[in-house]
Amino acid sequence: MKIAVVALGKIGLPLAVQFADSGHEVIGADVNEATVTSVNRGEAPFPGEAHLEEKLAEVVGAGRLRATTDTTAAVRECQAVVIVVPLFVDDEGTPDFGWMDDATAAVAAGLQPGTLVSYETTLPVGTTRQRFRPMLVEGSGIDDFYLVFSPERVFTGRVFSDLRRYPKLVGGVDSQSTKVGMDFYAQVLQFDERADLPRPNGVWDMGSAEASEMAKLAETTYRDVNIGLANQFARFADQHGIDVQRVIEACNSQPFSHIHQPGIAVGGHCIPIYPRFYLWNDPEASIVEAARTANAQMPAYAVALLSRLYPDLDGATVAVLGASYRGGVKETAFSGVFPTVEALLAVGARPVVHDPMFSDEEIQRLGFTPYHLGEPADAAVIQADHPQYRELTDEQLPAGVVIDGRRVLDRDQLTGATVVTIGGGGDR
Repeated sequence: MKIAVVALGKIGLPLAVQFADSGHEVIGADVNEATVTSVNRGEAPFPGEAHLEEKLAEVVGAGRLRATTDTTAAVRECQAVVIVVPLFVDDEGTPDFGWMDDATAAVAAGLQPGTLVSYETTLPVGTTRQRFRPMLVEGSGIDDFYLVFSPERVFTGRVFSDLRRYPKLVGGVDSQSTKVGMDFYAQVLQFDERADLPRPNGVWDMGSAEASEMAKLAETTYRDVNIGLANQFARFADQHGIDVQRVIEACNSQPFSHIHQPGIAVGGHCIPIYPRFYLWNDPEASIVEAARTANAQMPAYAVALLSRLYPDLDGATVAVLGASYRGGVKETAFSGVFPTVEALLAVGARPVVHDPMFSDEEIQRLGFTPYHLGEPADAAVIQADHPQYRELTDEQLPAGVVIDGRRVLDRDQLTGATVVTIGGGGDR
């Protein structure tokens, strides 16, 4: 097959490489010229994705993957089109379809009869059929193409292993689209055997595009609600001198409980956004709304914990460790660093930011003052669970008070500071 992958980001590029590695010819399309240039050189435009560098170099060198900024021309050549363009929400929770609409228009302009179009970007329920199919028909002047929704379900940093581990969900706007979509993914993906699943691992027929859309929203919203519950448990534990981690471990020793980990923030492209898509579909989902609110409050809660231990934050230098939304990933989408810094500024503190994956210039471009390990600080807040932070010493973090927002610090290494963990019941 000849396959077009639209948007070569942290999901789209590994997907394109996966398809090419399965023996197909792939054209990757992206509006970013620097990304296209990097891919055509066989060089990953971002770090941190396991096996991407070597796999990308191999498939580009073999002539099975090339990149272009001309989406329409790429689509015109291909029998299958996979769209992985980001979709966000505004402050009111309304989806911003701007980039997706632009990509859909570009795809429509090159769409040929019999082509399969698969949306992998997470969408509100009904979007594939009600919004994008009419746009594709109008923009192409044809209606004899196949259309499915098949959500990406992978974790950045381990995309290739996740593609093998998790079933591929496919739902079409009609039965023939579903069949064509399932046949396509069976040819481009390989799956691990999993005895724990109710049916064999592989490509799963979801019955409709809407069911496939809902499955992605449901699994992600579940995580947000679970984390919100864990965060409320952690706040209660802090009030009563209880270590919530002991409680969670005890609860999860029984198979009926699977409480997630509390923490300073929920960031990234998925969990802060997709529950909002669900709420857009189902505005009466009060449990979802409450969890989203609870999680959004956690950076301010962490700063409030710090204020109790260091009452005079006005003018104090506070090191925020971690610009990324999670450890090991160079990505700041909806990162907790932004509301944490905002909460510190609100109490008059002077926040400075460190991240081992970002240069000083990159930290400054985010709007922050860089901090270097070893520099004096009055206090510190651990915002991201980078592996480097697990071994921090008193010499590397000479601060009097530290809020460990991710429960990552080694207390034996960091003995000179008062360290408090969210949900630690007061710690020491």
